Amino acid sequence: MNTTSRSINNETLSADDPDQLEPVYTNQPICVALVASGRLGMADADRAVRLKESQQSDESIGNILLQLGLISDRDLAQALVEICGVPLAERKDYPELAHLSDNISANFLKQHRLVVFDDQEEHILAIMVDPSDRFVVEALELISGKSVKLLTGIASEIDETIQEHFNELQKSSSAEEGDGLEHQLLLDDVEQLKELASEAPVIKMVNQIIQRAVSSKASDIHIEPFEQVLKIRYRVDGLLRETEHPSINMAPALISRIKIMAHLNIAERRLPQDGRFKIRVHGATLDLRVSTVPTLHGESMVLRLLQRDELNLDFASLGFESATEQRLLEILDRPHGIVVVTGPTGSGKTTTLYAALNYLNRPERKILTVEDPVEYNIEGVNQIQVKSSIGLGFSEALRSIVRQDPDVIMIGEIRDQETAKIAVQSALTGHLVLSSLHTNDAAGSITRFLDMGIEAFLLTSTVNAVVAQRLVRNLCPHCKQSYTPPAELLARFSAIQESPTLYKAVGCDQCDGSGYRGRSAIIEMIELSEAMQSLILQGKDKHALAACAKQEGAKSMYEDGLHKVARGITTLEEVLRVTQEN
Repeated sequence: MNTTSRSINNETLSADDPDQLEPVYTNQPICVALVASGRLGMADADRAVRLKESQQSDESIGNILLQLGLISDRDLAQALVEICGVPLAERKDYPELAHLSDNISANFLKQHRLVVFDDQEEHILAIMVDPSDRFVVEALELISGKSVKLLTGIASEIDETIQEHFNELQKSSSAEEGDGLEHQLLLDDVEQLKELASEAPVIKMVNQIIQRAVSSKASDIHIEPFEQVLKIRYRVDGLLRETEHPSINMAPALISRIKIMAHLNIAERRLPQDGRFKIRVHGATLDLRVSTVPTLHGESMVLRLLQRDELNLDFASLGFESATEQRLLEILDRPHGIVVVTGPTGSGKTTTLYAALNYLNRPERKILTVEDPVEYNIEGVNQIQVKSSIGLGFSEALRSIVRQDPDVIMIGEIRDQETAKIAVQSALTGHLVLSSLHTNDAAGSITRFLDMGIEAFLLTSTVNAVVAQRLVRNLCPHCKQSYTPPAELLARFSAIQESPTLYKAVGCDQCDGSGYRGRSAIIEMIELSEAMQSLILQGKDKHALAACAKQEGAKSMYEDGLHKVARGITTLEEVLRVTQEN
């Protein structure tokens, strides 16, 4: 009997009579398409499939057929076009070499045999040998934050394009000054990191971390390397939750993967860096702000998740009581003055300011903001990103925007005397100014302005209201349980509601066992009445101002929190956690 043989992975493919065995190629769509089109014989198809199964190879059946010389790379491409319905790329479809993406290592491109061109606003173009590989497509979407437009590529043309691109990069690198041994070692180290960061397991891990954060409604992801362990923690409803502990050996590749996505310098590991990137997760657009700092055991990274599609700019949904909301809207309708939102970091100040902008955003108004950073884009609002590195700080931006004929100015944060003076001057010249401060309560904001050097008479002439707030966790509606509290606890609610029904946190699958789901703001708002203005002009301290506000009917954050406890929204423990009872 005549036999022929071909070698792959040190194994021998024997051309014995295939009729003695049941056909197996029919389980491989590629083989079926090739046989149906006459590009591959049934016997050869069966032998290739049996070889793949006997070796338990991860190699695709298409690549095995190519290595055996049973088909051409154009045959394979045509078959994939028929199966996937993805058009075949011709040479003219390959854009200029300079458009080839540098965010992916040579290893990843060669391993998956694809080229990526990121020269479109709405999508990226990927030419792939196997466009049915969903893992690669999802990885590209994760990296770019865009949808992927696919073309089927011919293997030899893709390999040639990849090689040309990296040959050009190598020439450019060698032409640069300072190509000493030390510099070359650094380049090799960076290339190794880039290649590690582009490996499938690392991309998959980053994907899983972000998806887990979105599913748990986390606001931040903390990636922290320690001596023996890499910790991944998620901030959910204001508190950190510790979850998986990947191997510490994964830290450099994991950090580098995210730095590449955020367009940060992966070679710089001694200085802090900040960046951002945008991706789509579960069909929703997600903005991520990235911050790195060097620590004893490597770079620590925090990712802030900003879900534009879930941004709720309704005051009632944020936690404002109807009476407080109505009064705030009346104040916002005034043509000029200053409205300040105050609280510590993470208390929801920016969201409240955006809710105010959303209310004010009308065609007849010109609105300008100065922010660091711009967290959400609002249609119809002109938003300016502070860039201190080029000399564009809050004060520099504000001096320019007052010449832009604005009706409303939002300052992300009043940090210094110069910014405070510009805010006051803008209010005096007929603008409505919104901003934030870092103080513990509403009355403290007044004294903070005075400490910054703002004259008391200017303050009383410009500040309309101050809103102080904190965020408390909402009870999970699926598992909260009512209980009978002790008498001394009920006494706290005597001025609000007689014998209210109180609830406690239990924990269930819906809230990951925490007993809480989502957050609400507890609010304290004071207006500068005539009595309040008189006290400010007399130089009274914040305690006197707070007492005056209470006499005029203003609720403290603690009292607003008690109302939410009585309504079953949160627990007394939560209110006490973020406020002072007095």
